Amino acid sequence: MKRGSAFLRPLSALLLALLVFQACNALNPACGSARPAPIIGSLSASTVMLSQVQQPQGFVLVVYGSQFVSSSVGVINGTALSTVVTSSTQLQVTLTTAVISAPGTASVTVNTPSGNSGDLGCTSGGTSSALVLTIT
Repeated sequence: MKRGSAFLRPLSALLLALLVFQACNALNPACGSARPAPIIGSLSASTVMLSQVQQPQGFVLVVYGSQFVSSSVGVINGTALSTVVTSSTQLQVTLTTAVISAPGTASVTVNTPSGNSGDLGCTSGGTSSALVLTIT
């Protein structure tokens, strides 16, 4: 039995190292708190009139996608906005003249801050690709 247990010790150490230092996935239990990177697919409107944004209540833009979590934030032209995450596939931001002040285009992304994955080799959070919103 000594020969077998001497063989198992290095194998056990290797298996433990693989579990702890691999990228975040189902095999790495240490990545349980890692947040997924958001993915956006579409907007409730691809074109908005400036007059809609200028209304006292602003314009509510719905962003559709996946992997949204409660800490996900809608970002317009690099400015993080107050965001209401209604589900893992939908969130809302209100466009006001503080962010959109003239006709043109705006870049819309979603950012999810990283979780507490530490230095375990887990990826967490991130910024989605951008969609373009046209303001006329």
